[in-house]
Amino acid sequence: MRKFKFRSVVALANMKLSVKNAAIVLASSTLISALLGLFRDRLLNSYYLGTYPTGIDAYTAAFTIPDFMFFILTSGALAVSFIPVFNQRLATGNKKSAWELSSSLLNLMALLTFIASILIMIFADPLIRYVVSPGLDESGMILAINMTRVIAINPFLFSIATVLTSIQQAVGRFIFYAFAPAIYNIGIIIGITCFTGGIDLFGVQVFGGGIMGVALGVILGAIMQLIVSLIGLFGLGMDYEFKIYRKNQGFRSILKLLPARSLDQGIDYINGIVNTNLSSRMGAGAVRSFNQASSLHQMPVNLIGVAISTAFFPKLTEELGSGDKKEFYNTFRQALRTIIWIALPVSVIAFFGRGYVTSFISNIGNNDSNGTIASILGTLCIAIFARSVFHIASRGFYAYQDTKTPFIVSIFAIGLTILLSVWFYSINWGVDGLGLAQSIGAIVEIIILLYILQRRSHKELLDKSFWKAMLRMLFATAITGCVAFSMTKFIPLMATDTSLVITIPKFLVISAISMLAYLLASYFLNLKESKPIFEYLKKTLFKNVK
Repeated sequence: MRKFKFRSVVALANMKLSVKNAAIVLASSTLISALLGLFRDRLLNSYYLGTYPTGIDAYTAAFTIPDFMFFILTSGALAVSFIPVFNQRLATGNKKSAWELSSSLLNLMALLTFIASILIMIFADPLIRYVVSPGLDESGMILAINMTRVIAINPFLFSIATVLTSIQQAVGRFIFYAFAPAIYNIGIIIGITCFTGGIDLFGVQVFGGGIMGVALGVILGAIMQLIVSLIGLFGLGMDYEFKIYRKNQGFRSILKLLPARSLDQGIDYINGIVNTNLSSRMGAGAVRSFNQASSLHQMPVNLIGVAISTAFFPKLTEELGSGDKKEFYNTFRQALRTIIWIALPVSVIAFFGRGYVTSFISNIGNNDSNGTIASILGTLCIAIFARSVFHIASRGFYAYQDTKTPFIVSIFAIGLTILLSVWFYSINWGVDGLGLAQSIGAIVEIIILLYILQRRSHKELLDKSFWKAMLRMLFATAITGCVAFSMTKFIPLMATDTSLVITIPKFLVISAISMLAYLLASYFLNLKESKPIFEYLKKTLFKNVK
């Protein structure tokens, strides 16, 4: 009976979702994961940022190389290259080829990342000492090296989970794919709360305590995420084989697509390595402060850009696969307008409310640290908008199975960002200069990508109605900015506001009134994105009125 209930629940969760429902699930799961991430960071910062900044800098630096290897070998490179080819096989009824393709990729990625994990463990010392964080003192350096060796297994575990969830995403199953990252954060929280005192087995300590215990929680989270990804395969009928089918045409197609996208991911992450390297030279706590501001700005990007573009991507590939370019243009415009309409006010509210947002993750009574994170976040607010748009712009190319163009554009944009970062560092602009460089590079990148897409469509993709809507959105955003600024003056953040009970209500009031102003402005400016919201409110509030 229990087995039956479990199978029924899993089968229900694995139902194929529409684009609208998929976007809702992805946005909801991303929000849950973001909230867990905020709680995780708040715990870490309260324990270490004020009392042991060198240690938390080391912990932050330890993720750099393992994350780099995962992003360059797997991550988004697999999803955007695998899904179009996999869907082609399923659409033609060739399930045997589709499962051979998925088995081959799973085995190849597992092999590559396993080798990478071993190499990270071996070369952790020179990588940390000379590449990632040369500015750390000796104690921080040793700690970062040891934690890097612990976290080095992450690329292997993540790559397997990513292949499994990409299969689910390709067939429109999003539940387990969406909630796997939240499980990862739960593992880290367990590490912070349970493992920092050390782990005893039969009265013998087998793992030391302190911040090293958090690294063990990272591994626990990765294992839990993998288990959830495996459950999501239930009912798919995947025919796995421990074999790489080198002659499979789909597998060969993906191998041709992977290098450009993988290098694109890798080059993008090189930018992160440069930022860690430069910030490690700016004093204790600078690495963590930049990392926290970067994480905060990435949360709305994931909620808006990643969630919406991920939900639309299978539909975009299907429309191009059927040769219906007109529908592809309509769907792409719809996704792009939706992302822009949401990202603009969020970026403005994040700018004026950056002090409140920072207080969510850093409640240590250290105003200098909080002020630094808030200042960096202010320079990254433009990047919130730009990087949200980037995810749908890049998928416009991936739907065409074109990974080379975004790669070339990324080379230019990341190169520009790195040059700006080094220049701003040389003229002593501090950590804020790193954030400003990110925003400039992100804006340049989306301008180039959208320009190329527009040229390829013979100016049919972004028509006159689109640009008129953009002007109206900018006007509505300006009104929102005035309201948000006024609200922060009316409800100021005080130096004594260190409790979430105080800061969250303040921020919610500011955000709610600012967003209400944006919605009203959008409605009166006749922006179609706002109409479903007002129709829903009308039906809900006046459903009993004849």
